[in-house]
Amino acid sequence: MGHGVPELVLELNGRTWALDPSRSYTLGRDPQGDVVIDDARVSWRHATIGWNGHGWAIEDHGSTNGTYAQGQRVQRLDLAAGTVVHLGNATDGPRLNLSAGQAGSGAVASAAAAPAAAAHHGMQQGAPQGVQQHGAPAAQQQAPYQQPQQAPYGQQPHHAAPQQPHHAPAQPHQPPHGQIPQQQGAPRPAAGGHGYSDRSPTTFHQLALGHVMRIGRALDNELVVSDLQVSRHHAEFRSTGGRFEIHDLGSHNGTYVNGQPLAKSGTALLGPNDIVGVGHSTFRIVGDRLEEFVDTGEVSFSARHLTVTVDGGKQILKDVSFGVPEKSLIAVIGPSGSGKSTLLKALTGYRPANQGDVLYDNRNLYKQFAELRQRIGLVPQDDILHKELTVRTALKYAAKLRFPGDTAESERSARIDEVLRELKLDIHKDKKITSLSGGQRKRVSVALELLTKPSLIFLDEPTSGLDPGMDRDVMQLLRGLADDGRTVLVVTHSVAELAICDKLLVMAPGGSVAYFGPPDEALNFFGYSTWADVFSAFENYRDYDWAGRWKGSQHYQLYAADLDAVAPQSVTMPTAQMQPPKPQAWGSQLFTLIRRYVSVIASDKGFLALMVILPAVLGVVSTVIPATFGLAPPKPPSRFNGDAGTIMLILAVGMCFSGAANSVRELIKERVIYERERATGLSRSAYLMSKVIVLGVITAIQGAIICAIGFTPRDLPAEGLIMPPAVELCVSVTALGFTSMMFGLVISSLVKTAEKTMPLLVMFAIVQVVFTGILFQVYDSPGLEQFAWLMPSRWAVAASGTTLNLAVLMPPWDQENPTNTDPLWDATAGQWGFNITVLLLIGIACGFAVARLLRRHEPEVMRK
Repeated sequence: MGHGVPELVLELNGRTWALDPSRSYTLGRDPQGDVVIDDARVSWRHATIGWNGHGWAIEDHGSTNGTYAQGQRVQRLDLAAGTVVHLGNATDGPRLNLSAGQAGSGAVASAAAAPAAAAHHGMQQGAPQGVQQHGAPAAQQQAPYQQPQQAPYGQQPHHAAPQQPHHAPAQPHQPPHGQIPQQQGAPRPAAGGHGYSDRSPTTFHQLALGHVMRIGRALDNELVVSDLQVSRHHAEFRSTGGRFEIHDLGSHNGTYVNGQPLAKSGTALLGPNDIVGVGHSTFRIVGDRLEEFVDTGEVSFSARHLTVTVDGGKQILKDVSFGVPEKSLIAVIGPSGSGKSTLLKALTGYRPANQGDVLYDNRNLYKQFAELRQRIGLVPQDDILHKELTVRTALKYAAKLRFPGDTAESERSARIDEVLRELKLDIHKDKKITSLSGGQRKRVSVALELLTKPSLIFLDEPTSGLDPGMDRDVMQLLRGLADDGRTVLVVTHSVAELAICDKLLVMAPGGSVAYFGPPDEALNFFGYSTWADVFSAFENYRDYDWAGRWKGSQHYQLYAADLDAVAPQSVTMPTAQMQPPKPQAWGSQLFTLIRRYVSVIASDKGFLALMVILPAVLGVVSTVIPATFGLAPPKPPSRFNGDAGTIMLILAVGMCFSGAANSVRELIKERVIYERERATGLSRSAYLMSKVIVLGVITAIQGAIICAIGFTPRDLPAEGLIMPPAVELCVSVTALGFTSMMFGLVISSLVKTAEKTMPLLVMFAIVQVVFTGILFQVYDSPGLEQFAWLMPSRWAVAASGTTLNLAVLMPPWDQENPTNTDPLWDATAGQWGFNITVLLLIGIACGFAVARLLRRHEPEVMRK
């Protein structure tokens, strides 16, 4: 240093560096900077420290979360011995201690070299060793790990095994003097019971006692929030008795206090530490000032000690911890059985971990799921859109379901157009989704999630089944989404495009972490030249302690060690969490779902034709059966018309098959769509009712067709019991079709794949044939008769039998006692009404069963 210039010593996390006044030093997360601080709250280029000719000073570069001295945010600050500066947070952000040193001591090594040096050292220590003969692991070494010599490709010994990890606690790497070690990527938990990340407020609003401040999307509010997740008049802050309270104005997506939903039109008193959530904004009252924090997407995300245990005590996810800053792209890879799908469900709340925490911007996702679910997007492996619709139509219905009920059509259309332009789908907006390429369909699924501007997006195998070119396009799309201010996590089997990710998480067999860190260091860490070799090692040595090796490595010290500072906690869900608000009223959701379902059916001309042809063919088949006296009671001297029962048997079984075939695939083919929409606020009962109404109308039309064809050429009784005989018979057959349709929904909600529906459909139809009471005597058969009461065909044929007086038309089962006939066939109005009532009650019971079964396909955190 120059003579007379006071030396400044910078201390960070117990390490010190002497700063040279001949140059300035940049602080931030940029790996090319001088002082690299990998903390989520520190900006890319956060601040600069330098000598200005008169003294040392630190200057903030417009960082997101600010630079602080003595609890106050500063833009520029003169530095002196004893000065303490916090970056990103006034209380627990990275702390810079500045002290005086000796003048003229000479320049020290540049801090910029530290990241590379630390990473290089970590790679050397983390690599696995070669092995001894016959597959025996190498002896434990007390020295650091050494990089192995790689055999030529294809010549690795078959008995190679990785080195056993050290069992002694790993010692943190001490860098040479003058080098800056990287800190961890995950932020520390913020103080306070609600886990709120104490970022600098986006803006301030002055509150006055006796004054009401209304929040909403409309311009006539005192506080306008430009967010389609917010209702036009959403909530209002009020002052009462010297204290402030929040009052919900019947908002659609809800108002949240500390992550928990406030009752619609409810009120809650606010304390100094309470956080109010409205859409993507959160508010906190400090004195007489209202601080607003807007979630623009730049939020950190971390998983801490996630453990998932299934029945029997088997752990399928073991102590998984990792953390990433905002605007990051993270890839998750691993062999089959490594728990990737389980991890994704744990991270999204679909299946919360039994132990551990998922932190969204330091807020507990499980405990505040009702609010935070609106800020999380999930793109499953299967497409979450109806392929029969055009791109724009599919997004229109999705926006209608996800945005508040008071959102104008023009607002939804504007947001759809914005997303289509962002993903370069505007030229495909009028094409059917089924006509798009695999990569384009995946873009449409991403577009659906982007409608609500999520800050965190998860994708499950988005490149599955795509060629290498489309694989690259999808990964570059995700890279762009992260660069635009989102955190993106993708589970993938493809390793071709890992280099564009910020971090890579490698899962080992058994559900533990084998590696977390930069993708370009991963192969060196494992000591192999290709990922095929790594996955082969996983398969060949499934019982090896991969997690122990990871935790004993220097990479663990660099990228994940501070996550162990928090002990794993058992997950408990507050009861209020189970009933999050719905963006649309029940009736509005039902109407939208019916319109969408009708649009999907109408777009499939082949399905429409089949629904008309099937009952027509079954009706024609029934006319082939000869019947001398039709269905009317015979004239003397002949007493019986044995063909009448056969004709009704064919019509009843045909209606059973038609009704069940309409619905047997409807729930299973939309299961992924239902799972995702349910997580965003879809009403289970509205969804089920939309299916019942649309399919019920279709089944009624089919019943009319099959009855018109089957009964027209027949002689019917002159009078019915309540209505004309043709109407009574049509009601009986149509009611059977409706109940069979409900049975089809039960089957569809039970099976795991669509292929299993057809065998069950055939079995259902055959069983109905047996228990109609036409083929053999069912009544007065203990056990058999009671079981037949569960069969829809039994009651439908019985209702038809009362109208047709089958007890007279058919020969008696007991020739010696012809008056001993089926009591359900008694030709009375009361018996007909009883038979129809029981038939419909069976259908309603099936509806309740379906609603119960649908719960299995919902996020566990939302189940009532």
